[in-house]
Amino acid sequence: MAVPEWTIVDFIHRGPWWKNRGIRLLNLWLILPLLTASINGFDSSLVNGLQILPAWQHYFSHPGGKQLGLISAAQVIGSIAGLPLTPFCADNFGRRPTLFIGSLLMLAGVALQGAATTIGMFIGARGLIGFGLTFALNAAPLLITELAYPTQRGKLTSMYNASWYIGSIISAWACFGAYESAASSAWSWRAPTLVQAITPLIQVCSIWFVPESPRFLIAKGRESQAARILARYHASGLDERDPLVVFEMAQIRHALKLEKEAAASASWMSLFATPGNRRRMTIIFALALFSQWSGNGLVSYYINLVLEGVGISNPGTKAAINGGLQVWNLFAAMTGALLVDRLGRRTLFIISNVGMLINFGVWTLTTALFNSFHEPAAAKATLPFVFLFYFFYDIAYTPMLIAYTLEILPFNIRAKGFAIMNLVVSLTLAFNQFVNPWALDAIGWKYYLVYCGWLIIELVFIVCYLVETKGRTLEETSALFDGEQQPEVLMHTGGEAATMSVARANHSMSRVVWPDDNEKPVGSDFLELQEAPSQSRGKLNRLSSYYDTDTNSL
Repeated sequence: MAVPEWTIVDFIHRGPWWKNRGIRLLNLWLILPLLTASINGFDSSLVNGLQILPAWQHYFSHPGGKQLGLISAAQVIGSIAGLPLTPFCADNFGRRPTLFIGSLLMLAGVALQGAATTIGMFIGARGLIGFGLTFALNAAPLLITELAYPTQRGKLTSMYNASWYIGSIISAWACFGAYESAASSAWSWRAPTLVQAITPLIQVCSIWFVPESPRFLIAKGRESQAARILARYHASGLDERDPLVVFEMAQIRHALKLEKEAAASASWMSLFATPGNRRRMTIIFALALFSQWSGNGLVSYYINLVLEGVGISNPGTKAAINGGLQVWNLFAAMTGALLVDRLGRRTLFIISNVGMLINFGVWTLTTALFNSFHEPAAAKATLPFVFLFYFFYDIAYTPMLIAYTLEILPFNIRAKGFAIMNLVVSLTLAFNQFVNPWALDAIGWKYYLVYCGWLIIELVFIVCYLVETKGRTLEETSALFDGEQQPEVLMHTGGEAATMSVARANHSMSRVVWPDDNEKPVGSDFLELQEAPSQSRGKLNRLSSYYDTDTNSL
């Protein structure tokens, strides 16, 4: 297979992204779907923060045990109920409409939650929020992954889930501020719940300004619309025959063709129909399990019980620790997101799992010392290791769980495979939220030993089975699992199309500005060509000859 003379590297923007008008505008619009992770972070942390507030405990008669587990799991139960519908909406109606539907449902749930007068009404509101949230969570990362500029996809999709902690921080400090302002009033818990409506409202009003996924449009036969979007936001202009646009369009078309050949229909069974898909789904199942069963669920949803387990009982102190932990988590997650293209996915996952194993082991030891010997020093030592544990968790699992899943899935099963990942996360969350409080009540710190053993299993799996995906386009990455030649075929297809695009432009220029064989061309195009390095001029000349021999290759 001949190597194309031009590749995507020849056409991507060089220099700071903010100096490119198209990328600058695109990243501005992508903030809207990025906010979805913050909504999830706010909602997931809200019940955790409310448990600390005396007014909430008093208003709902101090829920505990199974009832507390149901309150925490209600949102997850709602999410599971909506999961079968979300890929259908995303694949048939588009990423934007699905996100819009989810935001509307969340607004209804937040209104019900803020007006709750009984524990049943509160649980029902949590379920409705979860039902709407699953639509938004399925559509938003798909839109970001499929729309982002090629060189920024890895960072943006990693920053998506990392921004979970922005919502978590707002939730934690909203609860802390409400407690400080009106500790005994019902508004100390109603006000933070109403804050949750701000971001879905912004999305409902603004999501139609965000361009639709070009991959979705091409899959639906709307190629001219996809080309216009790529030209405007990736090539910073209106030229749909720009080499970068041609490269991306060719790769997407070819990838969709390969996917259709591999699976006649994009049914749920196609997720496991080929060896490549089975390998993908095995990794996705494992990462989804690891993301919730690494011990992080103990603090994420039951920080009140964990802090009381080491002797910290003051509500203000607990609220401040919770808020500080969320700020720390955001710092760690964004650090991981910015390192994802420098260190690679596999390296970050290995560093993460080794660090979690070591720190959780020490965390278990200090908790055991406090509970067995009532040593205050052991309690004080626990907190730093909790923070260190979360640093190592956040540098990989927070930014890359969603990003890596979407990278390795081909377009025709991306929405369904992502829904399966969310389902596994939701099921493991539900399990954690029911089992963790019972286990902590029953065996205390000894329950931590279970997680220590599980972290060893995680590390072995990551080392043996995780595939590195750094430095590839979205189509090339998803093709890694379908045989060694598939990524090369896609690279060649895009490169050949871009080569032809450059050749066509050069050929057209030569016909326009070359009035006589004995005269030199005139005009700014020729001056730019003369000033270009000789290697580039030679490449353009060779491409012109190549173009003349195959005028229909595009």
